[in-house]
Amino acid sequence: MLELKNVTLVAVSSSPRAKGNIRALKLSMKKVRCGDVLFVSDKKPRHMPKGIRFEQMEKFQSIDDFNHFMVYELYKYIKTEFALIVHDDGFVVHPECWKSSFLEYDYIGAPWPLPAPDDLISYRDVNGEICRVGNSVSIRSRRLMELPSKIGMKWEKFGGWYNEDGFICVNNKHIFEQNGMKIAPIEVAKYFSHETMIPEIEGITPFAFHKWKGTNAHYPNKLYCGVIRKLERLRKKK
Repeated sequence: MLELKNVTLVAVSSSPRAKGNIRALKLSMKKVRCGDVLFVSDKKPRHMPKGIRFEQMEKFQSIDDFNHFMVYELYKYIKTEFALIVHDDGFVVHPECWKSSFLEYDYIGAPWPLPAPDDLISYRDVNGEICRVGNSVSIRSRRLMELPSKIGMKWEKFGGWYNEDGFICVNNKHIFEQNGMKIAPIEVAKYFSHETMIPEIEGITPFAFHKWKGTNAHYPNKLYCGVIRKLERLRKKK
Protein backbone atom coordinates (compact mmCIF):
# COMPACT_ATOMS: atom_id res chain seq x y z
CA MET A 1 0.00 0.00 0.00
CA LEU A 2 1.14 3.53 -0.77
CA GLU A 3 2.52 5.22 2.38
CA LEU A 4 2.48 8.99 2.83
CA LYS A 5 3.78 9.55 6.35
CA ASN A 6 4.06 13.33 6.03
CA VAL A 7 0.48 13.73 4.81
CA THR A 8 -2.80 14.04 6.74
CA LEU A 9 -5.84 12.66 4.95
CA VAL A 10 -8.63 15.04 5.95
CA ALA A 11 -12.30 15.79 5.33
CA VAL A 12 -14.23 18.78 6.69
CA SER A 13 -18.01 18.84 6.96
CA SER A 14 -20.94 20.00 9.02
CA SER A 15 -23.00 17.12 10.42
CA PRO A 16 -25.62 16.80 7.61
CA ARG A 17 -22.87 15.69 5.19
CA ALA A 18 -20.74 13.81 7.70
CA LYS A 19 -21.66 10.34 6.46
CA GLY A 20 -20.52 10.98 2.90
CA ASN A 21 -17.26 12.58 3.99
CA ILE A 22 -16.41 9.72 6.32
CA ARG A 23 -17.14 7.36 3.43
CA ALA A 24 -14.62 9.32 1.34
CA LEU A 25 -12.02 8.96 4.08
CA LYS A 26 -12.63 5.22 4.38
CA LEU A 27 -12.43 4.66 0.63
CA SER A 28 -9.20 6.66 0.49
CA MET A 29 -7.77 4.75 3.47
CA LYS A 30 -8.16 1.55 1.47
CA LYS A 31 -5.85 3.04 -1.16
CA VAL A 32 -3.24 4.94 0.84
CA ARG A 33 -1.78 4.89 4.36
CA CYS A 34 -1.27 8.47 5.56
CA GLY A 35 0.55 9.67 8.66
CA ASP A 36 -2.75 10.88 10.10
CA VAL A 37 -6.42 10.66 9.15
CA LEU A 38 -8.70 13.45 10.34
CA PHE A 39 -12.38 14.29 10.27
CA VAL A 40 -13.39 17.81 11.34
CA SER A 41 -17.06 18.48 12.03
CA ASP A 42 -19.42 20.22 14.44
CA LYS A 43 -20.69 16.91 15.81
CA LYS A 44 -18.89 13.63 16.40
CA PRO A 45 -20.54 10.74 14.53
CA ARG A 46 -22.06 8.05 16.72
CA HIS A 47 -19.94 5.34 15.14
CA MET A 48 -16.57 6.90 14.43
CA PRO A 49 -14.48 4.51 12.30
CA LYS A 50 -11.27 3.21 13.77
CA GLY A 51 -8.16 5.01 12.63
CA ILE A 52 -9.84 8.39 12.08
CA ARG A 53 -9.07 11.25 14.47
CA PHE A 54 -12.00 13.56 15.22
CA GLU A 55 -11.75 17.29 15.90
CA GLN A 56 -14.73 19.51 16.65
CA MET A 57 -15.48 22.90 15.10
CA GLU A 58 -18.42 25.28 15.05
CA LYS A 59 -21.28 24.35 12.72
CA PHE A 60 -21.22 25.96 9.29
CA GLN A 61 -24.23 28.17 8.62
CA SER A 62 -23.45 28.49 4.93
CA ILE A 63 -20.98 27.46 2.24
CA ASP A 64 -19.20 30.75 2.91
CA ASP A 65 -18.38 29.51 6.42
CA PHE A 66 -16.83 26.39 4.91
CA ASN A 67 -14.69 28.45 2.54
CA HIS A 68 -13.51 30.73 5.35
CA PHE A 69 -12.64 27.74 7.54
CA MET A 70 -10.57 26.11 4.80
CA VAL A 71 -8.55 29.29 4.30
CA TYR A 72 -8.06 30.47 7.89
CA GLU A 73 -8.69 27.58 10.28
CA LEU A 74 -7.85 24.17 8.83
CA TYR A 75 -4.10 24.44 9.39
CA LYS A 76 -4.67 24.47 13.17
CA TYR A 77 -5.79 20.83 13.02
CA ILE A 78 -3.00 19.55 10.75
CA LYS A 79 0.06 17.98 12.40
CA THR A 80 1.93 16.90 9.27
CA GLU A 81 3.73 18.77 6.50
CA PHE A 82 0.90 18.28 4.01
CA ALA A 83 -2.86 17.71 3.96
CA LEU A 84 -4.72 15.62 1.38
CA ILE A 85 -8.24 17.06 1.33
CA VAL A 86 -11.12 14.84 0.20
CA HIS A 87 -14.89 15.37 -0.04
CA ASP A 88 -17.98 13.20 -0.17
CA ASP A 89 -17.80 13.48 -3.97
CA GLY A 90 -14.04 13.32 -4.45
CA PHE A 91 -11.32 11.08 -3.06
CA VAL A 92 -8.39 8.76 -3.88
CA VAL A 93 -9.12 6.15 -6.54
CA HIS A 94 -5.82 5.14 -8.15
CA PRO A 95 -2.91 4.94 -5.68
CA GLU A 96 -0.76 3.37 -8.40
CA CYS A 97 -0.86 6.74 -10.16
CA TRP A 98 0.82 8.57 -7.29
CA LYS A 99 3.85 10.68 -8.24
CA SER A 100 6.39 11.94 -5.72
CA SER A 101 6.45 15.22 -7.65
CA PHE A 102 3.00 16.03 -6.22
CA LEU A 103 4.72 16.96 -2.94
CA GLU A 104 7.10 19.36 -4.64
CA TYR A 105 4.33 21.94 -4.57
CA ASP A 106 2.37 23.75 -1.88
CA TYR A 107 -0.93 23.27 -3.72
CA ILE A 108 -2.03 20.75 -6.30
CA GLY A 109 -5.58 20.05 -7.41
CA ALA A 110 -7.49 19.22 -10.58
CA PRO A 111 -6.89 21.28 -13.73
CA TRP A 112 -9.38 23.97 -14.62
CA PRO A 113 -10.75 24.56 -18.15
CA LEU A 114 -9.83 27.53 -20.28
CA PRO A 115 -12.42 30.33 -20.03
CA ALA A 116 -14.35 31.36 -23.12
CA PRO A 117 -12.47 33.84 -25.35
CA ASP A 118 -14.81 36.68 -24.37
CA ASP A 119 -14.56 35.86 -20.63
CA LEU A 120 -11.92 38.17 -19.20
CA ILE A 121 -12.69 37.39 -15.54
CA SER A 122 -12.93 33.64 -14.85
CA TYR A 123 -9.72 31.95 -13.70
CA ARG A 124 -7.70 35.15 -14.21
CA ASP A 125 -5.27 36.49 -11.63
CA VAL A 126 -4.58 40.16 -10.86
CA ASN A 127 -2.36 40.38 -13.93
CA GLY A 128 -5.00 38.91 -16.23
CA GLU A 129 -3.12 35.63 -16.59
CA ILE A 130 -5.23 32.47 -16.81
CA CYS A 131 -4.82 30.08 -13.87
CA ARG A 132 -5.22 26.43 -14.83
CA VAL A 133 -4.96 24.60 -11.49
CA GLY A 134 -7.15 24.74 -8.37
CA ASN A 135 -10.01 22.62 -6.99
CA SER A 136 -10.80 21.84 -3.38
CA VAL A 137 -9.89 18.13 -3.58
CA SER A 138 -6.21 18.82 -3.26
CA ILE A 139 -2.91 18.49 -1.47
CA ARG A 140 -1.80 21.60 0.40
CA SER A 141 1.29 22.24 2.47
CA ARG A 142 0.76 23.33 6.03
CA ARG A 143 2.87 26.43 5.42
CA LEU A 144 0.48 27.48 2.65
CA MET A 145 -2.52 26.91 4.89
CA GLU A 146 -0.91 28.99 7.65
CA LEU A 147 -0.11 31.96 5.44
CA PRO A 148 -3.48 33.79 5.23
CA SER A 149 -3.72 34.02 9.03
CA LYS A 150 -0.01 34.66 9.46
CA ILE A 151 0.07 37.75 7.24
CA GLY A 152 -3.52 38.89 7.80
CA MET A 153 -4.72 38.26 4.27
CA LYS A 154 -8.03 40.03 3.63
CA TRP A 155 -11.16 37.87 3.23
CA GLU A 156 -13.23 39.27 0.38
CA LYS A 157 -15.53 38.19 -2.40
CA PHE A 158 -14.34 37.90 -5.97
CA GLY A 159 -16.95 37.86 -8.70
CA GLY A 160 -19.60 37.83 -5.98
CA TRP A 161 -18.37 34.57 -4.42
CA TYR A 162 -16.19 33.26 -1.63
CA ASN A 163 -14.43 30.25 -3.17
CA GLU A 164 -11.51 28.96 -1.14
CA ASP A 165 -9.68 27.40 -4.08
CA GLY A 166 -10.16 30.54 -6.16
CA PHE A 167 -9.02 32.65 -3.21
CA ILE A 168 -5.71 30.77 -3.15
CA CYS A 169 -5.09 29.76 -6.75
CA VAL A 170 -6.43 32.81 -8.59
CA ASN A 171 -7.33 35.96 -6.68
CA ASN A 172 -4.43 35.91 -4.22
CA LYS A 173 -2.06 33.68 -6.16
CA HIS A 174 0.43 36.54 -6.48
CA ILE A 175 0.55 36.98 -2.70
CA PHE A 176 1.11 33.28 -2.08
CA GLU A 177 3.85 33.21 -4.70
CA GLN A 178 5.48 36.34 -3.28
CA ASN A 179 5.71 34.40 -0.02
CA GLY A 180 7.45 31.46 -1.65
CA MET A 181 4.47 29.18 -2.30
CA LYS A 182 4.38 27.01 -5.42
CA ILE A 183 1.14 25.99 -7.13
CA ALA A 184 1.53 22.98 -9.40
CA PRO A 185 1.38 23.57 -13.16
CA ILE A 186 -1.21 21.81 -15.27
CA GLU A 187 1.51 19.55 -16.67
CA VAL A 188 1.76 17.94 -13.21
CA ALA A 189 -1.77 18.50 -11.90
CA LYS A 190 -3.38 16.57 -14.76
CA TYR A 191 -1.96 13.39 -13.23
CA PHE A 192 -3.18 14.23 -9.70
CA SER A 193 -6.94 14.68 -10.06
CA HIS A 194 -9.70 15.25 -12.61
CA GLU A 195 -12.92 17.24 -12.34
CA THR A 196 -13.65 19.00 -15.63
CA MET A 197 -13.29 16.91 -18.78
CA ILE A 198 -10.71 18.98 -20.67
CA PRO A 199 -8.48 17.89 -23.59
CA GLU A 200 -5.33 17.92 -21.45
CA ILE A 201 -6.48 14.96 -19.33
CA GLU A 202 -7.49 12.67 -22.18
CA GLY A 203 -6.04 9.18 -21.76
CA ILE A 204 -4.72 9.90 -18.24
CA THR A 205 -5.75 7.91 -15.17
CA PRO A 206 -5.69 10.22 -12.11
CA PHE A 207 -4.67 9.58 -8.51
CA ALA A 208 -7.89 11.23 -7.27
CA PHE A 209 -11.07 12.75 -8.67
CA HIS A 210 -13.82 15.26 -7.92
CA LYS A 211 -17.43 15.03 -9.18
CA TRP A 212 -19.01 12.03 -10.92
CA LYS A 213 -19.03 13.19 -14.51
CA GLY A 214 -17.33 12.21 -17.73
CA THR A 215 -14.61 9.64 -17.13
CA ASN A 216 -15.18 10.07 -13.37
CA ALA A 217 -18.70 8.64 -13.58
CA HIS A 218 -17.65 5.06 -12.82
CA TYR A 219 -15.92 5.82 -9.52
CA PRO A 220 -17.61 4.65 -6.27
CA ASN A 221 -20.67 6.69 -5.35
CA LYS A 222 -23.44 6.47 -2.75
CA LEU A 223 -25.37 3.87 -4.74
CA TYR A 224 -22.25 1.74 -5.18
CA CYS A 225 -21.44 1.89 -1.47
CA GLY A 226 -25.02 0.95 -0.57
CA VAL A 227 -24.87 -2.14 -2.77
CA ILE A 228 -21.53 -3.17 -1.26
CA ARG A 229 -22.94 -2.89 2.27
CA LYS A 230 -25.95 -5.04 1.35
CA LEU A 231 -23.69 -7.69 -0.18
CA GLU A 232 -21.51 -7.72 2.94
CA ARG A 233 -24.57 -8.20 5.17
CA LEU A 234 -25.82 -11.05 2.99
CA ARG A 235 -22.42 -12.71 3.09
CA LYS A 236 -22.35 -12.54 6.90
CA LYS A 237 -25.77 -14.22 7.11
CA LYS A 238 -24.56 -17.24 5.14
